[in-house]
Amino acid sequence: MSMRWDCCKISLRAPPLDYSFRGISFIQDLLTEEPRAGLKVIKRSAGGKLLTQAVRLNNNTINELTDFTSTMEQLLEYPDELSWVDLSFNDLPTIDPVLTTYPQLRALNLHGNSIQSLSEVDKLAVLPCLRTLTLHGNPIEEEKGYRSYVLSVLPQLKSFDFSGVTKQDRSTATIWRRMNVKPKKVKKRQDDY
Repeated sequence: MSMRWDCCKISLRAPPLDYSFRGISFIQDLLTEEPRAGLKVIKRSAGGKLLTQAVRLNNNTINELTDFTSTMEQLLEYPDELSWVDLSFNDLPTIDPVLTTYPQLRALNLHGNSIQSLSEVDKLAVLPCLRTLTLHGNPIEEEKGYRSYVLSVLPQLKSFDFSGVTKQDRSTATIWRRMNVKPKKVKKRQDDY
């Protein structure tokens, strides 16, 4: 456990694994593509895997996250500790459920994609640690009540679209939710009559 803890401490301070601006279309291309060199080198485990909790995949042409989990498992020593993913400026039409399998995810950048439906945000409600989210520059930004909807679904956010979430934002989101979300009807069973 001590070795894992030491590696996790290192990966907390490590720079992100950076595949931005690489013309990547498929996640599995990360296995053959060389990441961008940063000012700090990402340390490797004894097994040769990278010790970082952040992945930058922005400014590519990714339109689906097929093989995301298996690719992260091949690249990262502790993929379950992934806490920041930048998928901004890609061609993602939806929020892939694979992102919800990373319970430590704290920051998710999805701005500048092609996400069409506001209900896609509902998928992220299962991420207890999510504090920072960006979605601006997607078609959903044009929907009425966009900010209030997102904050009502994800009340734990501290920052949304690079703007701090205020008490007023939270209050507005709560009121918006009460006015716009109909309670689910309870179906009466035939036996009840």
